[in-house]
Amino acid sequence: MRSLLRTLEHATLRDIALVCLADALVGASFGAISVSGGLPLWVPIALSVLVFAGGSQFAAVGVVLSGGGALAAVATGLVLNARLLPFGFTVADALDGPLWRRLLGAQLITDESAAFALQQSEPRRRKAAFWLCGLALYVVWNVSVLLGAAAGGLIGDTDALGLDAAFPAVLLALVLPSLTDRRTRTAAVVGAVVAVGATPFVPAGLPVLLALVGLLFAGRPGAGDPEGSEGSGGSAGARAARVGSGTKEAVR
Repeated sequence: MRSLLRTLEHATLRDIALVCLADALVGASFGAISVSGGLPLWVPIALSVLVFAGGSQFAAVGVVLSGGGALAAVATGLVLNARLLPFGFTVADALDGPLWRRLLGAQLITDESAAFALQQSEPRRRKAAFWLCGLALYVVWNVSVLLGAAAGGLIGDTDALGLDAAFPAVLLALVLPSLTDRRTRTAAVVGAVVAVGATPFVPAGLPVLLALVGLLFAGRPGAGDPEGSEGSGGSAGARAARVGSGTKEAVR
């Protein structure tokens, strides 16, 4: 862990810490909502350890608490997590090594760990950013869910506390600097419009996948475009993918 910290820049470490802080608030909210809704304490804890995907966890618990069955909850979670499939391809180089390490890395693939990895142009830093973010989020998320679940009904109305807004607010702050690039801004705007427009008509989770249409409008850097050269922080597609990771649902 110490070597990972030395590999990354201070700004990257700060951003990872901010995301972990936001995750802690959302995780506590998830644990409290699950237990106060009538689920046993072990349910949100098991979901966090085995699934580790906030959006899918919230959706699955929401389906169950509203009277849906286990199959409906699983299907909803799978739809929401389908967006992680292309992320797996983009960070595959950070998951090299023995099988056990690749399996562990696959469990740690989230919007955030993939986004931080894509921000790094050097392979060594990509790997460090992915593993540090993924491991930190996994620990913080599970601890906060445990604490929130233990608190149970003591938190009360988590929406009234604004915990649901903490995570998207931090993501927006991280994404804004990338929007200075015209191609990235175009892809983000088109993707957001498509996602918002599709939300009333398609099941939960699909609007996020449809937002990837924005990548088609990112265009390609011209030969004389300094942002398209090596060492400039990656291609327009990579930057658009980083912004696309910020258009996910209100939680991970």
